[in-house]
Amino acid sequence: MNIQYITKNIQIKNKDLELLKTHFSHYFDKNGKFDFVKFQKELESQNIELSFEKESYGLDWLGKSYARLLASDPATTLLKADETHNQKPENVNSQNLLIKGDNLEVLKHLANAYYEKVKMIYIDPPYNTGNDGFVYNDDRKYTVEQLQELLGIDKERAKRILDFTQSKSNSHSAWLTFMYPRLYIAKQLLREDGVIFVSIDDNEVAQLRLLMDEVFGEENFVAKFDWRKKTGANDAKDIAVITESILLYAKNKHYTIEKDIWGRDERSVNKKRYKLSDEFIEERGKYYLDTLDRGGLQYSDSMNFGIEAPDGSLIFPNGRSEFKNDGWIWKWNKEKIKWGIENKFIEFVKSEKSSGSKYTIKYKVYEKVDNEGKPRVRSGRAFTNLITEPINQQGNNDFSKLFDGNTYFTNPKPIGLIKYLIRTIDNDTLTVLDFFAGSGTTGDAVMQLNAEDGGNRKYILVQLPEPIDPKKNQTAYDFVKDELKAEPTIFEICKERLIRAAKKIKTETIDKNIAEKEKELQQLQSELNLEERDEKIAILKQEIDALNNQDLGFKVFETMPIWEDYNFEAETFDSSQTLFDTGKLTEDDLKALLITWKTYDGMPLTEDLETITLDSYTAYYGNGKLYLMHKGFTTNTLKALLEKIDSDRHFEPKSIIAFGYHFESARLRELSENVKNYANKKHIDIEFIIRY
Repeated sequence: MNIQYITKNIQIKNKDLELLKTHFSHYFDKNGKFDFVKFQKELESQNIELSFEKESYGLDWLGKSYARLLASDPATTLLKADETHNQKPENVNSQNLLIKGDNLEVLKHLANAYYEKVKMIYIDPPYNTGNDGFVYNDDRKYTVEQLQELLGIDKERAKRILDFTQSKSNSHSAWLTFMYPRLYIAKQLLREDGVIFVSIDDNEVAQLRLLMDEVFGEENFVAKFDWRKKTGANDAKDIAVITESILLYAKNKHYTIEKDIWGRDERSVNKKRYKLSDEFIEERGKYYLDTLDRGGLQYSDSMNFGIEAPDGSLIFPNGRSEFKNDGWIWKWNKEKIKWGIENKFIEFVKSEKSSGSKYTIKYKVYEKVDNEGKPRVRSGRAFTNLITEPINQQGNNDFSKLFDGNTYFTNPKPIGLIKYLIRTIDNDTLTVLDFFAGSGTTGDAVMQLNAEDGGNRKYILVQLPEPIDPKKNQTAYDFVKDELKAEPTIFEICKERLIRAAKKIKTETIDKNIAEKEKELQQLQSELNLEERDEKIAILKQEIDALNNQDLGFKVFETMPIWEDYNFEAETFDSSQTLFDTGKLTEDDLKALLITWKTYDGMPLTEDLETITLDSYTAYYGNGKLYLMHKGFTTNTLKALLEKIDSDRHFEPKSIIAFGYHFESARLRELSENVKNYANKKHIDIEFIIRY
């Protein structure tokens, strides 16, 4: 039997150590310790020199060793779902997430299920200005002696660390200790081509730059954006500070920059359309042909003229050989068409029409350049590290428009700023993580971008249930308490903003876009002789379907403390003992335990386990794992389980996990032996796990 003690031991895995064990297993002793001396001798035998210089350039601060401990320390919480919210029609199939809790705890819970799944992280952490309310607040209780042993430091240093971690400090050391473990775990969630943006002001930008170098590597620094957050300052006594910084780091700069940020054009989503190529103009990339004329839009005589074909005849819009106002015009004016012909951007294609011109005119849509011959960039402009708009006031406007003119949150980031950052590395299926969610601007921006281009981006937001101080913001306090009927916290404002933003986006953007595309579709369907008509109709239908299926919902989860007396100790456990009173566990408690375990086992929070009935026993199945959480497992249940393995082609559990406290020892042995010895017809090698 495989016994696991997971519930109080959820922590991020050390992937670097796992790589060492995989590729250099012979340097580990029987206790799992790495033999560095043996490794050093092997390197020396290969004439590889190691540097052991004690003096080197880097960042050090009081509490750095403690910050590393926090990054690897087990989580002290479980995850539970807001079932009422999650079962609403708009949320039940949503892939977006809003999680309530301390973001360090949440990141630890996400570390397995979302390992290398996130394309982009944006965070706007506390700036430690002295006025933004940041103080270091640590609820982990260590003694001086424990820290000495865990960190290998002397008594005086251990005492100094505990002094600032337990005294609500806002020193540079406290801020760095707060940020380090969060950034360290966040890096594990980024894809190999992932990036992170961090907003900061002058108070900590120098420290943040060094910290990011430490966590992500100096070589993975990409850029520092300067965002002009306001246009000026009133009655400035000194120099008016009107900018903030946004640091951009890549997980792997070489891959990200060459293959993503600078190497992708705005039409990469439809690359399959680029099939044709010019023999002597390779730098433009491949191309496809599009029609140069159009009808049904705003008519102008100046755009309705004849173009000379190779045979000397004149071609008018809609394939006509004479001037006529039938609503059709050219997309380009005379000057640009002349330029297009001279620079081989226009192609004359022989037509099979029985009347009108024997030629049609197409223009080339290239991969790497636009229709003016300029290098193609997204949104028609290059991205720079100077962001002059939108200014900070726009963030207040974005928010207040959703709340009837009220501002319940101080200086939320503008939606346009987040959209700008997303577009710098954008593809239409990325996942964006923001673990300092605030009012939810990042989620709002993701939904808006999807509504604009039919994308399928997803967001994961994390927000602490930070209490709203009625002395500082009475209107926000009253709004949440009286109108939302909820605990007055920032989390509730974030949640309500996402709900309201989704409704606004649906009515003002998605429905409008669908109406415009349906009108265009009807027009195309009425044109019988239009070149590439069927292809354009198919593309329009796909775009309409994408807009109709926009994910405007989100699922809500939150952290909850592990039960205080859940103190299973493997060294002292005896089957005759009862160390934990399971009788007090409710059905909701078991659901929280199940969600926590399945997330630890690598299953995303947005995916639900399937309920399996075995005789009269309820089990849960997903990701190749079967969870047995309840009491009452009998011999008949076991028989039903084995029969289902053989008869149900969709049921192939690689692991069966039993909640040890709800099974008698004899039943666990029976289960283990039967699963191990049963020769199932599918020849599945099933592991039986007892978990506490």
